[in-house]
Formats: sequence, structure tokens, C-alpha cells
Amino acid sequence: MTTTNTALPEAKFTYPNQYGYYGNFGGAYIPEMLHRNVEELKAQYLSIMQSEEFQAEFQQLLTDYVGRPTPLFYAQRLSKQYQTNIWLKREDLCHTGAHKINNTIGQILLAIRLGKKRIIAETGAGQHGVATATVCALKGMECIVYMGEKDIERQAPNVARMRMLGATVVPAMSGSKTLKDATNEAIRDWINNPIDTHYIIGSVVGPHPYPDMVARFQSVISQEIKQQLLQHIGSQLPTHVLACVGGGSNAAGAFYHFLDEPSVELVAVEAAGHGIHSGLSAATTQLGKPGILHGSKSLVMQTADGQVIEPHSISAGLDYPGIGPLHAHLFASGRGTFLSATDEEALEAAFHVSKTEGIIPALETAHAFAALNQMTFNTTDNVVICLSGRGDKDLATYMQHLL
Repeated sequence: MTTTNTALPEAKFTYPNQYGYYGNFGGAYIPEMLHRNVEELKAQYLSIMQSEEFQAEFQQLLTDYVGRPTPLFYAQRLSKQYQTNIWLKREDLCHTGAHKINNTIGQILLAIRLGKKRIIAETGAGQHGVATATVCALKGMECIVYMGEKDIERQAPNVARMRMLGATVVPAMSGSKTLKDATNEAIRDWINNPIDTHYIIGSVVGPHPYPDMVARFQSVISQEIKQQLLQHIGSQLPTHVLACVGGGSNAAGAFYHFLDEPSVELVAVEAAGHGIHSGLSAATTQLGKPGILHGSKSLVMQTADGQVIEPHSISAGLDYPGIGPLHAHLFASGRGTFLSATDEEALEAAFHVSKTEGIIPALETAHAFAALNQMTFNTTDNVVICLSGRGDKDLATYMQHLL
């Protein structure tokens, strides 16, 4: 399903306003116990992030530890199939196997400068948990990762990696026992430990300034895309950028430097689960309405009386009943094109990409590839897909559906 508007508003999209709103979405809706933490972060994050000392250490770690820049790979066989030019931004080649490390490197450096001694995080697919455990090991910080019991079972390799890195993995036993519930538990922990603890949120969700902060750390993705396209085709601008969206951090990073370039079509692909209207879906823009979830106002899957509807996706990282406020604004304004892919379509795309380009994508990323079948392109288009993570963690699921 596609939702676009032909006329774009004149407002800029890249930054929230002083209150943390992108259009009508964002803000900070927080318990009183967390007010000090969030205000401290809001008051200091930009000055810390923009300091020469911070940027020097951040850029050095991105290069020498994460392995950036990641390649922009021309997918010849996919390009031939879709009769266009398809480029894959290889975030799967980052250390730990996904884009999540870009954000956790930045946030651990920020937490140290804020004097924090303890790190908590939530995770769904496990990639953010692994990335958080990795940077905590690198910097010698205590690490607690909350993860839904269901996700612990279906993402066992990442749970093992977190524990090997020294993290404590705490199962979330309530609700659907997935990402939403892990986030609830992490917020409860933060309320109980407001002084010495920094919460490394893994996506562009949560109270301001998290959506802006995470997007800035992930913006290295689109910054590199512009530089690499210039080398390859003589232009910094693609015609399309595709990315999967749950909370939306890889999409925010891939879109960031193109948000105010209206010639670039931004395509976000959500998880339709068993079908948008099946009752087992996570297609928030199609099913959600404005509401408050995990500290910000955004689009939320909810009942008429405001109770959160449990989402479903075969991919743990997209199994979330909301979407980041930046993405909600892109949807509501018409700046973004929002598509969805079912579990079955994502599985089919994952096997196809594996056999066509020799790259096994994460189940989350496979949703973005599935959207290619819903679009039409010109032969001169340059289509960039954010290959947000590798599929090692999903092999157990893939083997159950081996074609």
C-alpha cells in the first residue's frame, strides 16, 4: 500500500523545533522521576556532540573500530532484474553486523562525558543489544539489556553474543514479550536508577532529544551515500532511498541528508505481518493514530480507548506498535512514501537477494527489498537500499522456511 501527497510543505524536515517536535509529533512525555535526566541530556547533548574532542574520538572509532565508511555496492543482477540502477549501502558490514553500532558508539561517549557509570538498553532483534554490549565492553561500563522473552528465543545467537560481551540480559515477561515490553522494562529501570544510569535508546523513538540525537549519530549513513554516489555517478543525489522502518533508526540515517532534497523519494517499508488488516501486523502508519508511547507523541497502534495493540512481525526489530516522530511527520506531510511487506514477502525477498547477490540480509532489511516489487523505476534511476543488517541472527527462522 502506498501513501504519498503530490505537494510538499515548505517546512524543513531535518531538525525538530526547540520542544522536540517534528510537525505535530515528538516532545517529551516523561515521569517526574526522569525529568532531571532528560533535561540534563537536552541541555548538553548538542554542545557535547559538536565539540572537537567528541567528534575526533567519534570519527576515529567509526573508522578504526566500526569499519566505516561502509561500501556502496552496485547490485548488478538486481539492477538487471528491475531494469534500473540499484545500490546497496552495506551497513551489514559494520562491526557487530548492523547500523546500530553507529548510535551506540556516539551514546557511550556522551554517557561518559555526562559522568554516568551504568548503561541500560532495550533490544528486539538483538542487534542494538549486541552493539550496546560491545561499546560497554570497549569502555568498561556495566551493561544491562532488556529483551522480550519471545525475542530471546528467536534471536538466540545475539543473546549469546551479548552475554559473551559481559552484558546482563533481562527477559521482559509481560504483554507480547517483544520490543515494546523490553522498552517498558528499560524505562522502569531508568526511573529507579536516575542518577548514575544512561539509557541508550536504539531507535529514533522516546522523549526529546533521543529521536534527534539518534538520527544525528546515524546520519553518517546518508553522508557517506552522498560522497560515494558522487564518485560513482557524478551526482550526490539518488532518485530513491529505501529502508525498513520499525522505530526507524536505519531509515532516519539513510534519509537524513536527503530530507530537504525533494527530488529524492524517501521510501519507508513497514512490517505488514500476516497482512495489514489481519490483526497480526506492525504497519503503524496504516493502522495507527496519534498517541503517546515511550515518551513521545507519534503514530501508535491503539484501540479506541487508547490501549496499545500488540504488533506482529516475523522480524523482531520491526515488531513495534509505534514509529519515530520524524517518520510520523514524513508520513503525515507526504514527504515520505510508506509501503509495507508481509512476513511471506519478506522471506521471499531474503532468499531472492541471497541467491541473486550473495548477501544474506537481516529479516528487517528483507522488507525493504520486498518493496521493489511494488514500485516502478526508470532505467536511469539510482535506487539506494539501506542494507541495515546481516542475516546471521535470523538463520534459524530462515531454515524453517527454506525454499
